[in-house]
Amino acid sequence: MKTMLILILAGVLSLNLDLLHAAPAGLADRVIEHKLANGLTVLMVERHQTPVVSINMTFGVGGVNEQVGQTGIAHLYEHMAFKGTRTVGTKDYEKEKPVLDELHRVGTELEQRQRELAKRSADLPADPGEQAAIDALQKRFKELQEQAVQYVVGNEMALLYQRHGGVGLNAATGKDLTRYMISLPSNRLPLWAAIEADRMANPVLREFYKERGVVMEERRLRNDDSPNGLLFETFTSASFRAHPYGIPTIGWESDILSLTPAATEAFFKTYYGPGRATIGIVGDINPKEVIALIESTFGKIPAAPPPPQIVTVEPPQRGERRVEVEFDAEPSLAIGFHKPGLGHPDDYVFDVIDEILTEGLTSRLYAKLVRDGRLAASVNSDANYPGVRAPNLFVLNAVPLAPHTTAEVEAAILAELDRLKTEPVSAKELERVLNNLDADMVRALRSNSGLASQLSLYQTVAGDWRYVLKVRDKVAAVTPADIQRVATQYFTKSNRTVATLVKKVAEKQLATAAPGEVRR
Repeated sequence: MKTMLILILAGVLSLNLDLLHAAPAGLADRVIEHKLANGLTVLMVERHQTPVVSINMTFGVGGVNEQVGQTGIAHLYEHMAFKGTRTVGTKDYEKEKPVLDELHRVGTELEQRQRELAKRSADLPADPGEQAAIDALQKRFKELQEQAVQYVVGNEMALLYQRHGGVGLNAATGKDLTRYMISLPSNRLPLWAAIEADRMANPVLREFYKERGVVMEERRLRNDDSPNGLLFETFTSASFRAHPYGIPTIGWESDILSLTPAATEAFFKTYYGPGRATIGIVGDINPKEVIALIESTFGKIPAAPPPPQIVTVEPPQRGERRVEVEFDAEPSLAIGFHKPGLGHPDDYVFDVIDEILTEGLTSRLYAKLVRDGRLAASVNSDANYPGVRAPNLFVLNAVPLAPHTTAEVEAAILAELDRLKTEPVSAKELERVLNNLDADMVRALRSNSGLASQLSLYQTVAGDWRYVLKVRDKVAAVTPADIQRVATQYFTKSNRTVATLVKKVAEKQLATAAPGEVRR
């Protein structure tokens, strides 16, 4: 994931590259904003080069909104949102609904009984009646699943879009938001509005248990069985003691397995109201017609009450935290420092530091660790991990190149951070970095989908899409003194969390090693 600066600056592009270097009013004049009575925000930009339109619908809900015991529910709902509605994905909803209701009731009762049975001490005698009840529920659950699947039209939403020229249908859940995107011929915009308004108003959680199993497999693949995934999950949890940024977006295994259809539906009703949504639409459109279309479809959805606010604030870190993760893989390292979130004056400075350290072949850490020093196989940094709305982390991640160790790589990284504190960045290097950022900006976005993404993104996380208009000036104003000040203030030992992936040493090796020695 590249720095938020590139994502922010990318949003400045719209009709053509000339607009990049025009006054901010150039984009401001082209973006047409409309807000529905139910709170839904629509941002539109006309681009008539091709008869295509790209849409990005972003909800201000993500992993930070989950309650204890329900981690992963935002990500699970994103999966369920593709299962259809009362009219899409079903052969006969009137007959399907009672089967689903009974299936969800039986499934919830079955899992509750199974959990209660598992908690009981092994010393207690088994209750034949309880086991018989569980067996009966399992049988009924299987029967209902077989009945329910007869009504399912698999993947109908995606197939509808595909038949009408839709491409890029996808979704993503993060800490701060959930996003749904697609591009399609502009004359198919009414189809999109009908499908998505229906999905916002009338989702049906069909195939719930099947999809929950898919999410569990995803967790095993990306977190449990992935050395990098497990490293960063442990690192993030160690970095945040209080704020929900420390919880994996995909959720903890036990929580995922405990999620129920009722809890998932309640989460949807709480957080997915139209007032939490921003739709970015860019392409071959007539804004007046688009407004009328969205008013006639999404405008029918009732407004929802404001959801609960996040009140937890991460307390200051009072000392270095170090964790090790054992895994049968090559060592790697993650170092993180707490920093302010989006909109804070120092946040722009971190974007420049990110570029200085790891972006490109001539960046400081790449040159020192990879290209010249041959200490590491790779080195990366992220100026906004794992989210942007709340105070977050500046993270550095490196993989040592054998025979070098994580300790050597860590020392080299920290030395380079200390250099930022004591040695002002030269005017020549800073100019090159800022020029590279502009070049990244040009390369990052030349598409309708990119602009739609950025407009909806910053309307959601910053509260106003116009954030993209001022960020270039803020970044361009960063001075060598700013970089020194920020590095000195934040890159401290007490503000640091370090996670290391180490190979697990077999017990047999430990037993034969000399005292004080661990063989590798």
